[in-house]
Amino acid sequence: MQSLILASSSPRRKELLQFLQIPFESMNSHVDENIEENMQAEDAVQELAVRKAEAIASKYPESWVIGSDTVVVLEGEILGKPANHADGKRMLEMLSGNTHEVYTGVAIIYGEHRRIFAVKTEVTFWELSESDIERYLDSGEPFDKAGSYGIQGLGSLLVKQINGDYFSVVGLPISRLARELKKMESELT
Repeated sequence: MQSLILASSSPRRKELLQFLQIPFESMNSHVDENIEENMQAEDAVQELAVRKAEAIASKYPESWVIGSDTVVVLEGEILGKPANHADGKRMLEMLSGNTHEVYTGVAIIYGEHRRIFAVKTEVTFWELSESDIERYLDSGEPFDKAGSYGIQGLGSLLVKQINGDYFSVVGLPISRLARELKKMESELT
């Protein structure tokens, strides 16, 4: 693999990609992240991952490019990044005591070759008191994260149970990504 680019400036995704022990660059794709209103979460994260990867791949056609996107879904409603404190509180109140799904989509683009997939993980929250929610919001951690929480930080204290790929909830299903890259590379040689 000559050159690898992560189409993201997410510190979490960069940290996870380092597990592959392959040198890479990280670039923000600056794409429109609006999706069709009735789009299913699994389709939405794959669509957004492709948009991010394509934006970088079009500028660097000789590189392997990885795009990724993550959403939180509760009872069919996609919970993105909170717009403000009140929106974050609304989301955390919804997630309190409930099980939700986290979908992460990944797109790998190398020239004309593509591999696109999504991983779904179920996360159950403890019942949260108003003070639990306010304390977490006051930490500032929720405001750049889908569903208003980060499982890898203070948000871990909200999580009762997880069923699936932990790293997918963080933002990049690194084990599946490693296998998909290996398959794709062997198909091209």
